Amino acid sequence: MAAPLAGKHVAVLLGGLSSEREVSLVSGESCAEALERLGARVTRIDAGRDLAARLSEVRPDVAFNALHGAWGEDGCVQGVLETLAIPYTHSGVLASALAMDKAKSKSVMAAAGVAVPGGGLFNRFEVARGHVIEPPYVVKPNAEGSSVGVFIVREGANAPPRELARESWTFGEEVMVEPYVAGKELAVAVLHEKEGPRALAVTEIIAATGFYDYDAKYGEGGSRHEVPAKIPASVAKEAMRLAERAHAALGCRGLTRSDFRYDDIKDVLVLLEVNTQPGMTPTSLAPEQAGHVGIGFDDLVRWIVEDASCPR
Repeated sequence: MAAPLAGKHVAVLLGGLSSEREVSLVSGESCAEALERLGARVTRIDAGRDLAARLSEVRPDVAFNALHGAWGEDGCVQGVLETLAIPYTHSGVLASALAMDKAKSKSVMAAAGVAVPGGGLFNRFEVARGHVIEPPYVVKPNAEGSSVGVFIVREGANAPPRELARESWTFGEEVMVEPYVAGKELAVAVLHEKEGPRALAVTEIIAATGFYDYDAKYGEGGSRHEVPAKIPASVAKEAMRLAERAHAALGCRGLTRSDFRYDDIKDVLVLLEVNTQPGMTPTSLAPEQAGHVGIGFDDLVRWIVEDASCPR
């Protein structure tokens, strides 16, 4: 039974302005319900441009940031919370902004000895005109999550995705292009404890479509999880070590989730990105790993709230 949070007023920030709004609404509601079970007084705030005014009006003891994607996960909302001196969860301004920028975070992680894919940033129209690196490769927005706007260009493909040149493209003028790493999709959740980052477990995500895209992540029956992943113990240990190192190198706090690709034929393990505010439903990857090591969903939510601080 999780310890109660009686008397604590928690504002749960959910929804928001990004392409991941619907995911955030589900995460936020799950966390709000857990907090109410724990005895906290909860105010749900659908975070919009009036967020500072709403928080000043509500005056919570803690802000639980359940936002995903741009604005909520990239340091912007964290800056609002710092300005208002409200203790908040997850990573601070710098770590959030850095982790959200795929190019910059990869540079920092590589400098810290974390294996990452190659590639780089290119103008989206340049990428749409012709192959900027040899296929197979992956094209993704530099600052989006939940596999939004991601394309795999397979070996032998005649042309890159034409969607990149369309007026409907809303994910920035620069895109990340990196070599495609075949194999298993792995994830490692990390808790930032007093002693430092602690990796929980390694999950393999098996997508029904063969690609862990938005539908595979959030659609019913889109994927299944194996925790612990059925991989060599040495690979699992290395993934957990690299997740802890990446978390520390980026300056993250609270709960994060690192995403990996493992080519079990070539025995190559690379870290793709660190998510500073991973999905928070009882069946999401990070809470699932917490449950695997004996931390129930309500206990995890309580830990995240108790870890909140300002400044971060």
